[in-house]
Amino acid sequence: MHELPIAQQLTLWADRLRHMSAAGLTFCKNSYDLENYRNIQTIALEMLAQANGQTPAELEPIRQTIMSRPTPISVGDGAVIDENGRILLIQRSDSKRWAMPGGGLDVGETPAQGVMREVREETGYETRVQAFVGVHDSRFTGGKTLFQLYHFLFLCTPLTAEPSHAIQHPQEVLGVGWFAEDNLPADMEPGHVNRIPEAYRIWRGEKRPYFDN
Repeated sequence: MHELPIAQQLTLWADRLRHMSAAGLTFCKNSYDLENYRNIQTIALEMLAQANGQTPAELEPIRQTIMSRPTPISVGDGAVIDENGRILLIQRSDSKRWAMPGGGLDVGETPAQGVMREVREETGYETRVQAFVGVHDSRFTGGKTLFQLYHFLFLCTPLTAEPSHAIQHPQEVLGVGWFAEDNLPADMEPGHVNRIPEAYRIWRGEKRPYFDN
């Protein structure tokens, strides 16, 4: 069993309450129970605020969006590695740290399709998915998120030497660059540090995908 710092443990408990309240509000018909699930949702919101140094009012906008989802959130990342073994990274505008391109998966697309879309939107590169690297639980990656995420990581190959599209979300990306495996940026997103080696493992020919035990 993984030992978590108290703030992360509190966040996890709040996320579990978020899940239970969202499921109840989705499927329950009894007005008394619906009110109880709304109260549980409020408690989850207050716990998230307490664990992350925010006020409930600051998190209130997510009540009708993320708080209403009854499952962990699925996201995808692309480990785009070229023929020279360099990996494509973006510098995020929110944290100023470097990371693999990726983001939330949309209804109606496969995880692989979602990753190729995210890479194109954030870097301008068209890619082809080569292999499935693994699925990681955000609780154990070292990253900091308010909600439990399932990270689907795919190994991708760039189809062109230069970007073929403009970056679609420039407000989210400060920079894009290629980096050698042994010369990654010092200011990496913590949640990506342990996953990049898994991508190189698959790139070198190993077949076994990663999953959390």
